[in-house]
Amino acid sequence: MIRNYLLVCLSLVLVMASCAKEQGSDQEVQINASERTSKEDINAFVLSQLHEKNIFKWETMDDEMLWSAMSHGNDIASIGYQPAGFTNMEERIHEIDITKGEWRTVRQDIIDLVLSETQRYFPEENITAEKLLMGKPIEEVLPNFSILIKHPAIVTALRERADVRYVEPMNYSFNEVADRSDSGCDVSPANNIPSADYTTTSPSAKIPWNFHLLNIPTAWNTSQGDNIGVCLIDTGTSPNQSKLGSQFASGQSTNRYISRYGTYVSSWWWWASPDGPDDDCGHGTQMAGLIAGPRTSGGSTTGAAYKANLISYRGTGDVVVNSSNEKEGVRDALVAAGNRSDVKIISMSIGDVFYSSTVADGIFYAYNRGKLIFAAAGTSLSWTNWWGVIFPANMSQTVAVTGVKEGYPLERCNTCHDGSQVDFIVPMQRRNDNSRTSLTLAMSGNTPSYVGGSSAATATTAGVAAMVWATSPSSSRSTILNRLKNAASIYPSRDGNFGWGIIDAQQAVN
Repeated sequence: MIRNYLLVCLSLVLVMASCAKEQGSDQEVQINASERTSKEDINAFVLSQLHEKNIFKWETMDDEMLWSAMSHGNDIASIGYQPAGFTNMEERIHEIDITKGEWRTVRQDIIDLVLSETQRYFPEENITAEKLLMGKPIEEVLPNFSILIKHPAIVTALRERADVRYVEPMNYSFNEVADRSDSGCDVSPANNIPSADYTTTSPSAKIPWNFHLLNIPTAWNTSQGDNIGVCLIDTGTSPNQSKLGSQFASGQSTNRYISRYGTYVSSWWWWASPDGPDDDCGHGTQMAGLIAGPRTSGGSTTGAAYKANLISYRGTGDVVVNSSNEKEGVRDALVAAGNRSDVKIISMSIGDVFYSSTVADGIFYAYNRGKLIFAAAGTSLSWTNWWGVIFPANMSQTVAVTGVKEGYPLERCNTCHDGSQVDFIVPMQRRNDNSRTSLTLAMSGNTPSYVGGSSAATATTAGVAAMVWATSPSSSRSTILNRLKNAASIYPSRDGNFGWGIIDAQQAVN
């Protein structure tokens, strides 16, 4: 689940002033750390934007506060660029070649500017371009890169350029201790699962109770997701879970494959390589089980699309995409998935309160490649649910999903976000027992684990979409999305918090 990691910090920030101190445009900017905008003031500004607009973008900050946020995050910034006069980046980002011509020239001009200005302000530090780029090679796909920005005047100079699309902190979070939490990583097999929380199907596999509320088992008579590739961008999959390894194509789930990759680098050393595909959190393993867990023997749970192919990318360390390495890992996974012809659906049960243009570039790229992208609306404690839908589920290129309690009237699950950007909902929680959520694969073995929130709702919906697409593999993304809408409980109306409603999988596949 996307558990909120801002518990103590936010409760303090909420009572603070809603905006940061103003600075005159001609006022000399100091770089003394004691004079930069405090994290408390930055957080208060962010929260005021969330209250007012239900979304936060770094472009709303002035230069000094933006630089301060970078300074609080180890000076790491992301710069998005384009040749002056280039338009419609969101629609054209998958077509450009940044290794050639004016794209390469613009990128180098920006690096040279940051280098020369840094050398001017810090002559004693022997700054080189390699140091500013942290020794990392620039990815030759999307027009953005990470670099150190050590002085506020550099922020001002960059934002004045017509060839700079954005300048954003890459490593800022609300709380320096809590931001590295194990959000969503509390995974363990369940004890004494009530018989009402599952049914059993051949060959001795468990069906989670909530699958029946979407008519998924009935829909299996028509489709099981055959030959559809679903890409999961999350914390990876456990190498100890045989159902996502040697037994993935067993039982009634034969003739399919699972591919496992890693784009996330946990180390801060410049020479480090991606960690690999293995999940040491548990969240990705749970999501994989909901999407495509095999229908096989042993008593484990089956996924919604138990004949679909699964392509897993470990793009992040936990579900909160708040470090520079996680943003780069998710971006790179989106590009890789976008370039795969065997991927039709992307499932992202991850996100953050901060909009990240670096990740958004990856979303644009994959979307323009025809992928249907599902994203979690957000999961937190109930008293912070005023946030609404988080990033990237609040983008128009993604399909936002959240969880609700079983039955009517519709009520969001106790940790779920809702709002006008929600497209679909999935019953994820018993109405009178918050601890009884859906069931899925644990890190190892056949005993299921409980999982809920908008994360689980998103993965389940991605599985249903694979079932629908398998009935018409040549259909477009828009056709599949319309079939999901037409089979939803509220359609043709749309609720302000719950979108089109609960999908009837049986109706959708037929």
